[in-house]
Amino acid sequence: MKGLPGGQYKPLSGGDIERIHDTALKILEEIGIKVELEEALALFKRHGARVEGSIVRIPSKVIEKGLELVPHRFLMAGREEANDLHMEDRRVYLGTGGAALTVLDLETGRARPGTLQDIARLARLVDALENVHFYLRPCVPQDIPREHMDVNQFYAALANTTKNVMASAQSVESAKDVIEMASMIAGGEEALQRRPFISFVTSWMISPLHFATETTRVLLEVTKRKIPVALSSAPMAGSTSPITLAGSLAQVHAEQLSGIALTQLAHPGSPVLYGAIPSMADLKRMTYVGGGIEFGLMNAAISQMAQHIGVPNYNSAGLTDSKVPDIQAGYEKAFSICLCVLAGSNFIHHAAGMLESMRGVAYEQFVIDDEIIGMALRLLRGITIDEETLGIDAIREVGPAGHFLSSLHTVKFMRQEYFRQTLADRQDREAWEKSGALDGRERARRKAKAILESHVPKGLEPKIDREIRSRFEILLR
Repeated sequence: MKGLPGGQYKPLSGGDIERIHDTALKILEEIGIKVELEEALALFKRHGARVEGSIVRIPSKVIEKGLELVPHRFLMAGREEANDLHMEDRRVYLGTGGAALTVLDLETGRARPGTLQDIARLARLVDALENVHFYLRPCVPQDIPREHMDVNQFYAALANTTKNVMASAQSVESAKDVIEMASMIAGGEEALQRRPFISFVTSWMISPLHFATETTRVLLEVTKRKIPVALSSAPMAGSTSPITLAGSLAQVHAEQLSGIALTQLAHPGSPVLYGAIPSMADLKRMTYVGGGIEFGLMNAAISQMAQHIGVPNYNSAGLTDSKVPDIQAGYEKAFSICLCVLAGSNFIHHAAGMLESMRGVAYEQFVIDDEIIGMALRLLRGITIDEETLGIDAIREVGPAGHFLSSLHTVKFMRQEYFRQTLADRQDREAWEKSGALDGRERARRKAKAILESHVPKGLEPKIDREIRSRFEILLR
């Protein structure tokens, strides 16, 4: 699918962008990054960085080399072409995300540990939601052994959606297993590289300015295999980055530049997403804040920083600190989704399903967020001005004191001009009460149940499924 173009909202001026970029370069050259992986230390040193123990100070010429090598556009495929994501320019796509430990049960409404079955069922739900474009594993299954986690969560997702599937890998070996499994589905690793319907997110940066050793190994393995990967760094203003928004943006931009340099010096041309997701800390409670308006503002600004260097970006919108799908969840999600969509973010994760500052998900919230996302995407379409839409012939035909209800002009444009909400209630009170007086959450819950009962996704070919189950310990039944 061709994502709609964003970029209308620009919280940073051109001068602001230059100052943040220059400050980030100064951070890298004067303060440096802590790196404990010998392979990465040797790589940076070989290309001209100053290495003193575990501190790597990276001159701007090294960063510039990385920016020359990094792809400015690439494909993140679906298993079906209709679900392809074109990472380029300011094309906008939104999807799921997170690593929630709890799920609000669809029947009881109570929080419980996430399961592998949730990964599968949520993938099936997302497969049917028109405005959710990709599936990033939204919860961590608590019912399977850690050593079987990565292959099984990718399998559960791939078997239930044809949209691009993203998740993390805990080790190099498990990343290799996931790529091998996906290659079996694709018809070989070269076929997978041509149409990569899986992608990885690596939290390789521990803010401030510290490479996580094992995750950096995973990052280098995935980029070696030319599979798209998000360079996730998520500093919290006031805790792991400066309290000021500008300072946080400068630090996280520096972190991203260091990751781009690392991946491109190691494996030139490997597809990476600029993955800054700055947020803030609640200094009273020392917790992560996902629903603050500054969260949306910073993630919109970071889109501009990625656009400045010409790298497709992954960022975050749709988080809330609310524990349930309520009014707070609605306004917090809508603000950040609209800001990031209008900023032209390419790959907006967390946009569907998340609650409790990434710690929880709810089935009905995915349905609610699908509608919020659809409304935000309608903003991107804007208002078409041409001879037909200006409607002078229709106005002439109807004339003064007439009506447009039976006009052919109305029939032609009524579906394409307006976003058709399927969840919102627009009945009068009497009709609403007669139909059960259902609130938005209950309507969403019922819609989620109906989708899960009726939607049949395109599964894996039986022969390939048997081969995968023979090769790996697949726990989904």
